[in-house]
Amino acid sequence: MAGPLAQGWGLGAALRSRAALRPLGLLAPPARGVLGPGAGAGAGSGSGEAGLEENPFYGKYRHKIQELRRSSPDVFESRMEKRSEVKKQPVGYSKQGEFIRCMEEKAEGLGTKTSKGGFTKDKTLDSILNVEMVKEKSAEEIKQIWNQYFSAKDTVYAVIPAEKFDLMWKRAQKCPSFLYALPRKEGYEFFVGQWSGTELHFTSLINVQTQGETAPSQLVLYHYPELQKEKGIVLMTAEMDSKFLVVHQAQCLANQAQLFYATDRSETYELVETFNHRSSEFKYMSVIAELEQSGLGRELRPGQVSDKS
Repeated sequence: MAGPLAQGWGLGAALRSRAALRPLGLLAPPARGVLGPGAGAGAGSGSGEAGLEENPFYGKYRHKIQELRRSSPDVFESRMEKRSEVKKQPVGYSKQGEFIRCMEEKAEGLGTKTSKGGFTKDKTLDSILNVEMVKEKSAEEIKQIWNQYFSAKDTVYAVIPAEKFDLMWKRAQKCPSFLYALPRKEGYEFFVGQWSGTELHFTSLINVQTQGETAPSQLVLYHYPELQKEKGIVLMTAEMDSKFLVVHQAQCLANQAQLFYATDRSETYELVETFNHRSSEFKYMSVIAELEQSGLGRELRPGQVSDKS
């Protein structure tokens, strides 16, 4: 059972040692190559998958990767051959940022209400809440209703102050994508977050790099600004793929969206700008450092005791 998203974070936590900041997932230091040893251009599909197996999160995506290899061997081989190109590209480069748009275009073509992965397409506030009825209530009353309703559900939710969301929204228009680090037992798994309207979609970096533009969302945050002007609040809830994320992990990613997009600290938001507009200068270790300083995700660390009561 999840609680509402934290609205603020302490930035005084000391950084861990560099060893503790080691990144995992497909985002490896440029000198080592993106897909690891034995994954150079020209390698066959067998050696290519062997390179992927070195990724500690390969097991979660093994079925999808092998299914792609069986059903579309040419596509699989083509993606493996592109690794040398990926190695030369800066971390922020991307086609990564286009995967949501491609998904939407395909979903619209099918005329479905449910997107790939079982997420609700065009999920409206009216489908959750009687908007006309709550307009008669105060912002505080609406907040209590929203929190009480979702407190009994296994999901992520929040009531965001209008001015905070306004800042996030303006920045999302200029910088629609970012790279997030999720603490795992083995280290960190990286996720690409992409704004699509007022929805914020997340999928793992390894998912993007193995499935390309067809990579499905694993977490979607739905923001509802319908009450922003009248009540000064924006309601938020989420859907997630429980095969890859649990609630506390999804909440960590959602909190990071506020950390990076709603921050008053210029150095923190500068990372988002750099990722979107000066990708060759982007340093993924800076994301981990900001996450460690904020204290977000500390409870996800084995052996770590959260400061929250």
